Amino acid sequence: MHSQNEVDDTKIIEIPKELTVVEAVSFRNAFRSICEAAGHPSKVVLDFSKTTFLDSSGIGALASSIKMSKNSNITLTITRFNPQVGAILAMTGLDKVLPVEQDNGGKLEAGSMNVLDTVALPVTHPSIRSHAKRFIDVLGALAGLLITAILFIPIAIAIKHDSPGPLLFSQTRCGWMGKKFKLWKFRSMTADAEARKHEVKNEAEGAIFKAKDDPRITQVGRFLRRTSLDELPQFWNVLEGSMSLVGTRPPTPDEIDQYDVPEWRRLDVKPGITGEWQVHGRSSIKNFEDIIRLDLRYQRNWSFFYDIHLLFKTIKVIFSKNSGAM
Repeated sequence: MHSQNEVDDTKIIEIPKELTVVEAVSFRNAFRSICEAAGHPSKVVLDFSKTTFLDSSGIGALASSIKMSKNSNITLTITRFNPQVGAILAMTGLDKVLPVEQDNGGKLEAGSMNVLDTVALPVTHPSIRSHAKRFIDVLGALAGLLITAILFIPIAIAIKHDSPGPLLFSQTRCGWMGKKFKLWKFRSMTADAEARKHEVKNEAEGAIFKAKDDPRITQVGRFLRRTSLDELPQFWNVLEGSMSLVGTRPPTPDEIDQYDVPEWRRLDVKPGITGEWQVHGRSSIKNFEDIIRLDLRYQRNWSFFYDIHLLFKTIKVIFSKNSGAM
């Protein structure tokens, strides 16, 4: 990574050809040094002219640099990127917060990069482009939605009878490369659960939230969680492609705000309804480092047949006595 100072108090940083975890950590550290230096520049321009590939760690490094630049009152812009990099920035929403500096000195309007439909996005992991995995996802999602339709009325009656509020609960989660999407569940908590989150002590360590005896969970909600029936609407997320049947646990935006750059690697694959954490004691895992370890193990071991293996193990776990989620 190279940088040069300009006479107008602007520093230009040339981003390397690939911005993966090693390069992303180096970039983040270099940017931090700039922000913490006495008499730092008033403006930093990130030059992507040589960059052809970014993974989730690269996105994490950019997100970190945005926060550091704001804290140091540094204007941060980007310039000279190819269509694939532009597509990644548009998909993740970074094009809305990173002004684009054109060679003529002008700036593109935030969120104006419309290249997603015409440019192939990077393959951060083999599972991303697996037709067999997508076929099983669609097949499983259709079967899951059929089960959801059959159970919908009794579940709806139970939820409405147990506590006032909506039938479904939606929450913004972060998927592949940090792209935000709406995750759907049957409501298992009181309607004001999000507003009351500060009342509950987090029993987990790191960038996750868990509480064993969460008072916001309703009586019916505990049954839905224990049987995983609350997750049935997520088959819609699988069908639309924001999730997979098998993958990593989908984090919330406030969770990834706490991520260090290497921890973004867990977003190199799509999040799943089930995964390594589901079959290795999802309720008992209270350390974020353990989740990272399981997610990276899934990425290393992934194959079509490994997904099938985890699906069968998930069914076994659901019907065991101690399968409930928190």
